[in-house]
Amino acid sequence: MENQTVLYMLVLSGLSDLPSLQLPLFLVFLLVYLMTLTGNLLIVLLICTDFHLQTPMYFFLGTLACLDMGYSSVTIPRMLFDFHNTRKVNFYTGLYNSNILLSVFCIIRISLLAVMSYDRYVAICHLFTTHR
Repeated sequence: MENQTVLYMLVLSGLSDLPSLQLPLFLVFLLVYLMTLTGNLLIVLLICTDFHLQTPMYFFLGTLACLDMGYSSVTIPRMLFDFHNTRKVNFYTGLYNSNILLSVFCIIRISLLAVMSYDRYVAICHLFTTHR
């Protein structure tokens, strides 16, 4: 006879178990998250509204800002929820999905940074051949 135990949940301990630190940590992470979203949203709005910023470099920069918003929105809201929740239990499916999303955002980000570096290389090294 074998052990047939199947686990569906994972208990995360968090950053601190002290109740006096829960609110300050929540406020710090919420402030950083809101600043990240606001800054990246302002970058995207500025690129979309200004006609002079409609170049490939700024298109890639706006895409990178969108990726940063998605990347930070995968983990931080769940962490903020766990600061206020007394039962810090996460299901494996949720952790699996967030891990997949983080991996996808990381792969797209690395690919985008490679394309951006190649774009800058072409712009710098072939400056006189492209602007005739």
